[in-house]
Amino acid sequence: MIFIILAEIFNHKDFAMDINYECKNNQFSDTFAHFFGKKINLAHIKLISLFIMALCKARTVCFSKLAACFDSKAKSDSCLRRIQRFYAKHTLDSDLVARLIFRLLPVKGPLQLAIDRTSWQFGKTAINIFMLAVVHDGVAYPLMFSMLPKKGTSNTKERIGLLQRYIRLFGADSIDCLLADREFVGENWMKWLNENKIRYYVRIRENFWVTIPSSGKRVKVSWMFNGLKIGESTFFHKIYYVNNQACYLVGSRVKGHDGKPELQVIISYNQPQDSVETYRRRWQIETMFKAMKSAGFNMEDTHLTDPERVSKLLMMVMMAFVWCYNIGELVHRKIRPIRILKHGRKEKSIIRYGLDIVADYLQRGINEFKIPIFDLFGITNQMFT
Repeated sequence: MIFIILAEIFNHKDFAMDINYECKNNQFSDTFAHFFGKKINLAHIKLISLFIMALCKARTVCFSKLAACFDSKAKSDSCLRRIQRFYAKHTLDSDLVARLIFRLLPVKGPLQLAIDRTSWQFGKTAINIFMLAVVHDGVAYPLMFSMLPKKGTSNTKERIGLLQRYIRLFGADSIDCLLADREFVGENWMKWLNENKIRYYVRIRENFWVTIPSSGKRVKVSWMFNGLKIGESTFFHKIYYVNNQACYLVGSRVKGHDGKPELQVIISYNQPQDSVETYRRRWQIETMFKAMKSAGFNMEDTHLTDPERVSKLLMMVMMAFVWCYNIGELVHRKIRPIRILKHGRKEKSIIRYGLDIVADYLQRGINEFKIPIFDLFGITNQMFT
């Protein structure tokens, strides 16, 4: 009789579901616990695991929808209160998250860094995020950021502060170069980069004036590259002064967002031959922002406005992004490449590919590629081999 009862229990749908929940939760939380150790308590590690898995299923940061997607036998209301308590009362160490993502990078050695901002408005509150990412092989990995308490661009102190934090955690020797768009200029900022021997490729506006050292003559930079046609580029071997700082100049004529030709002028601290090609990789941070927002996790759905709470949410999204991207990249590169459409583009992005694979496993238990879904470090190691 007891065997019949046990058989009924083990075959009961709810019991099977509970085992599946526990299995997933334990696998993922064990991976985080292996890295975080005693720096984050186990209850919070389990919540982080549940939250990131829910992000991949719900594809939104809306708390009520995430709570409904928690792999837990608890009711949605209980899960929602658990999320709210975490964001209201507990901290998440941003340095610790940055170190985790750094460990998950599929590239070692000197790194190409990119900085940029993303922002949106919720009611009367401006959410303004200044991000530093690692650019590699067609993607930007979000690594660290600061919340700007204002609208508009960052200032020199904020830029230097973010770079100094990176150097404190990972060392100046880990930097190959820095990529930045037109808003990241300024005499003191460029001076700091030059003094610290950080190679950079930064775009400047075409109405900038530059100084010729040999004559002291000032000319508008657009005049220097006036003869370029679309697709053409050129550089000068001589040093020029921009904002009183010595640098090389490279110009190219490209198509703008509206399809019209525009001049792209890049300043660099190093030999300029590769400036155009290297600077082009900066666009990957824009693609990353899109994946974290409308094309992936819908970060702008949040109603959070407190900077500390938005920071915690962003760190969750960053970890989810890196997890899904590495899975998508592994499957695309080594198991089943993404189909290329007639116009020459991929059918879907790498992040979308990985997100779909993760969601299929979390929702339907399908792991057709037989990869270690929850082993973050194992996935990264497989990408190297």
